[in-house]
Amino acid sequence: MNEFDPSSTKLVSLASLPVGSRARIERLLGGRLMTRRLLSLGLRVGSVLDVIQQRGRGVVVASHGIRVALGAGVAEKLLMLPLAPANEE
Repeated sequence: MNEFDPSSTKLVSLASLPVGSRARIERLLGGRLMTRRLLSLGLRVGSVLDVIQQRGRGVVVASHGIRVALGAGVAEKLLMLPLAPANEE
């Protein structure tokens, strides 16, 4: 069972992912305060997110049964590794 989608091995910002995609957080470009805020929301490096909705450059994501709305600034600073959709694993 390989979670990686071999056709997309480069990191992209969360804001650039289309609705319905799944990706893992690989890197945070923000500082300590942003990292703490994301941790308080249950998001950390290694978390797998499903993109539920786009609102401008901001996004609504789901992870482990929770939904979180992230603004454009935060979504641009989360570098993601795209994964195969859940139904293709």
